[in-house]
Amino acid sequence: MRWYGRAVLVLSAVFVAIGVALLVVTAAHGGGVVGFMLGGLFVALGVARFQLERKRGG
Repeated sequence: MRWYGRAVLVLSAVFVAIGVALLVVTAAHGGGVVGFMLGGLFVALGVARFQLERKRGG
């Protein structure tokens, strides 16, 4: 199960990176509610999954 914990951490980092990229691109193109919302949700998802994995002990 060690590979599962590492995979979760990697995917969490990927979600955060996608969210940050969405926020940056949205801001660079003048903004938009959907872009900021999706970017924020991706960041929140990545951080939350990372926290859950840490609590689980992975």
